[in-house]
Amino acid sequence: MALAGLRRHVGRFLSASNELMAASLSAASCAEEMQKAEGGECRDDAAALRLKEVAMAAILVAGVLGVGLPLAGRKRRPMRTDSAAFVAAKAFAAGVILATGFVHMLHDAQNALSSPCLPAVPWRRFPFPGFVAMAAALATLVLDFLATRFYEAKHRDEAARVKAAAAAALAAAASASASEEDITVVTVVQDERKAPLLQTHCHRHSLGHGHSHGHELVQVEGREGDVSEHVRSVVVSQILEMGIVSHSVIIGLSLGVSRSPCTIRPLVAALSFHQFFEGFALGGCIAQAQFKNLSAVLMASFFAITTPAGIAAGTSWVQR
Repeated sequence: MALAGLRRHVGRFLSASNELMAASLSAASCAEEMQKAEGGECRDDAAALRLKEVAMAAILVAGVLGVGLPLAGRKRRPMRTDSAAFVAAKAFAAGVILATGFVHMLHDAQNALSSPCLPAVPWRRFPFPGFVAMAAALATLVLDFLATRFYEAKHRDEAARVKAAAAAALAAAASASASEEDITVVTVVQDERKAPLLQTHCHRHSLGHGHSHGHELVQVEGREGDVSEHVRSVVVSQILEMGIVSHSVIIGLSLGVSRSPCTIRPLVAALSFHQFFEGFALGGCIAQAQFKNLSAVLMASFFAITTPAGIAAGTSWVQR
């Protein structure tokens, strides 16, 4: 009995020793991880602040150029939304966005959530990065579906009102003729983003052999395929804007809180590159959606300032 009790005590002692050693190793690994994250020996607040200022300026310029090129060049042949050069550039920009999410961010998230500074349960027992990526993709699909349904219903209501107004205008033109009347309906295309217009032309001969002319323009529903394509462009541009803006704020905050010039220096060029092509993809979607000039400028400006604003917010928080 005494021997069995001694064995139990020794086993408990060894188990406690192993847990203490594991905790010590985990604490040491966590300290090394924190030192590595903070830049280690490369930490220099003054140099980091100068690089952050350069990063804000460079990323702002890259974002303005990227989002502005498709919007400014949509009336010119090489940069029109239906040109081969525009489609190729937009496809490359979409590839940059996908690479940012699935090559850089997903890998970094996996490394961060497997850090020894975090408890093993639940962070290292469940693949949270892949789960969050899957949930975000499904949420984006649901949001895309709901937004498309909303805009299609809105367009159907507007089209019904316009068709009713057109029928009323044609009926009024028919009843206003005194004797002989010739009514013709012709299609007038105002521009590429407006629905066609119906022009009612009334030529009336009165009893005194006089005659008069009447013209009226009524907007009517465009082709169903054109409407669906336009709705898709509007929905895609707004969802892309929302995703890029939220991503840009987080990236800006991450760069702003860093105190290591060795970490910030390569990120200036990388983020400027990403910002330019993300802006090009967003600008292309805005151009295809054919928003009004004020709406397009607001969307482009909001995209361009989010990452510099995030860097500024992170920098001010660190310096407090």
